[in-house]
Amino acid sequence: MGRTKGGVKTRKRHNRVLKQAKGYYAGRSTYYTTAKETLDRALAYAFGGRKLKKRDYRSLWITRINAGLRPHGISFSRFISALKNLKVELDRRSLSDLAFRETKAFTNLVELAKVEEDKRKVAEKTKAKKAA
Repeated sequence: MGRTKGGVKTRKRHNRVLKQAKGYYAGRSTYYTTAKETLDRALAYAFGGRKLKKRDYRSLWITRINAGLRPHGISFSRFISALKNLKVELDRRSLSDLAFRETKAFTNLVELAKVEEDKRKVAEKTKAKKAA
């Protein structure tokens, strides 16, 4: 009985890698070993890039919300805290969209947050007086 070497499977695996490496420069697209190394690195960067993209978008949303809050004289952290106390469950993406496109609705939310923030300040003062 003859020895089996698995040439068909190996060729199939090599072709799969080379197909994914199509368009890479020089030997990176034609030689299996270099194509595999380049592809591994590329896929690792792609994975990390997807995480960075989420981070970048979150940062953009926070910046937009903050820009919408500045004219109203309230900071981002106080605004988010007030919304949590009011049990408003809008995420940063939605808030950013409101600040960017629907300024009237966003202004209403800011006014609600300001009222809540004033309540918090009053409660804080009374607590300080009792402690003193």
